[in-house]
Amino acid sequence: QVQLVESGGGLVQAGGSMRLSCAASGSNFIIDDMAWFRQTPGKKRDLVAEITRDGITTYADSVKGRFTISRDNAKNTMSMQMSRLQPEDTDVYYCRFAIRRLLPPMSRDYWGPGTQVTVSS
Repeated sequence: QVQLVESGGGLVQAGGSMRLSCAASGSNFIIDDMAWFRQTPGKKRDLVAEITRDGITTYADSVKGRFTISRDNAKNTMSMQMSRLQPEDTDVYYCRFAIRRLLPPMSRDYWGPGTQVTVSS
């Protein structure tokens, strides 16, 4: 059974920095794309940043130049360094891993439970 665990959320002042991490437990699987999403209650979940297994990254326009996503394929982990945080970055952040397994065959997305990031003005 695959589970994702996030860490690193909390409270930070505007202009500050924070690092989020996400780790997958379990075995016998391959992680393709990894991504961070964020969501305000009552609104849709938006993509923040994504990284392919080969390290190709994509960012939402609102975080380009401030957030950096990275991954460690050997450890099945992903991180995101967030800098110059602003109050509008306040949200619940979710990690998502696209996971596949050969035997038995399986391919699906797994989500973390979410971690709150609050940026005070």
